[in-house]
Amino acid sequence: DDIVDVIDEETTEDMEKMAALLPSDEEYLKTPVTKLARNRIVWLCVLMISGTLSSAIISGYDAILSQAVQLAAFIPVLTGTGGNAGSQTSATIIRGMSLGDIRPRDILRVMGKEIQVGMICGVLLAALNFVKQTIFSPSTDIMVDLTVSVSMGFVVVVAKAMGCVLPIGAKVCKLDPAIMAGPLITTVVDAVALVIFFNVAQWLVL
Repeated sequence: DDIVDVIDEETTEDMEKMAALLPSDEEYLKTPVTKLARNRIVWLCVLMISGTLSSAIISGYDAILSQAVQLAAFIPVLTGTGGNAGSQTSATIIRGMSLGDIRPRDILRVMGKEIQVGMICGVLLAALNFVKQTIFSPSTDIMVDLTVSVSMGFVVVVAKAMGCVLPIGAKVCKLDPAIMAGPLITTVVDAVALVIFFNVAQWLVL
C-alpha cells in the first residue's frame, strides 16, 4: 500500500508539472481557491512572458505579412500543429525516462528516431494540408498554400526533435523533465514555428 501511495504521489506530481502547475499534496475539493490560484499563476506568468517572444517575432516580420496578408490566417494552424507534435514526443520521452528505458546517453539515438518520425508525419501533414487548402479554399493563393504546407513539414520535424532534446536536457541539468512538457514546450515550439514560417514565406511568396 505504501509503495502504491508513493507511485500515485509521483505520478500526480509529474502530471501537475506537465500541465504547468506547482505540485500540491492536497485533494482538489479540500484545497482553498486562493491556493489553487497561487499554484497556477506562477507558470501562467512565466508562459505569458515567454509568449511575448512569439509576438516579437511576428512584429519583426510585419513587412512579409503586409505583402501577403493571407499568411496571417494560417499562423494558429501552424503553431498548433507544431505544439501538438512537440508535446507528443516530450510525453513519450518523459515516460520512457521515468521507466528507465531512455537515458541521457541515448539522446542521439532518440533524436535520430524522432527526426525520422517527424519526417514521416511532416510529409503526410504537409500533403494533407495542401490538398485540403486546394479543395476547400480555392481562393487562397496557391503559393501561400505551398508555403504553409512546406512550413508545416519543417515545423513538425523540428518540434519532434525539440520534444526529445528538451526533456533529456532538463535531466542532464538536474531538473525534472516533466517541466519540459505541455505548455512550456508548446510555447518554445510556437516561436520556432513562426521563424520557420516567415523564412519559408520569404523564399516562396516574396
